[in-house]
Amino acid sequence: MEAFLQVLLGITLIAVLIVLFTGIASFIAGGEFNRKYANKLMRLRVAAQAVAVILLLALLAVRGFFHFTE
Repeated sequence: MEAFLQVLLGITLIAVLIVLFTGIASFIAGGEFNRKYANKLMRLRVAAQAVAVILLLALLAVRGFFHFTE
């Protein structure tokens, strides 16, 4: 389970980077692509980052990082 979560987290982080750099490139280039897709790219990046955070928390939980009892 831990290895599966690590792979998923890695894939998600790569997806975040791809969307981030695509958005940055579209802002720099401007034009029709930027007007059409800028907001969609930002929403996709935020969603991908949320998935990455959830996967990171799940991985930490599987590893026993969180101790809820005293």
